[in-house]
Amino acid sequence: MQFHEFDADYIERLCAGDHRTQEHFVGYFTELLHLKLRSRLQSPQAIEDVRQETFARVIDSLRKPGSLRQPGSLGAFVNTVCNNVLFEHYRASSRSQSLDEDGAQEIVSKGADAHTIAVAGQLRIKVRQILLGLPVRDRSILKAVFFDERDRDEICRQFGVDREYLRVLLHRAKQDFKAEYLKKLGPQIY
Repeated sequence: MQFHEFDADYIERLCAGDHRTQEHFVGYFTELLHLKLRSRLQSPQAIEDVRQETFARVIDSLRKPGSLRQPGSLGAFVNTVCNNVLFEHYRASSRSQSLDEDGAQEIVSKGADAHTIAVAGQLRIKVRQILLGLPVRDRSILKAVFFDERDRDEICRQFGVDREYLRVLLHRAKQDFKAEYLKKLGPQIY
């Protein structure tokens, strides 16, 4: 690429709408802006949008008297305008990014949903009702093992039995609970 020196006459022709000068301006700065924007923007459409907006703002600014005091600094002026447009593009795209976009990672809830919580609450109430209908010894053994999660040796001492007989009592209590459960609720699956 050959660098060009800009003068007041070039700026006047550009502002006046001289076709040849505008073609030179667009061709010359398109190449430079593409070099700059390719490393900063991913989408070819975004690069083209920033490039066109930069050109529109530069020409609009140049038509205002005193906007460019030194015609030789046209390249720096175009670069500054491009930077401003680029920062506006960054701000606009960061505001409009949605979590629903394709490729965005979906956030997964770690807790139970409302339906699961409600069903669990209803089931807990039914289990308590069934336990209340069992003999005191069965209810106490099931509560100690499954709800309180106490040590089996401690439960054996409380009921005055050895571990082998506790296993038998626990089996019987579970069978009684299951029979009551099926009698009251039937074989429902939650």
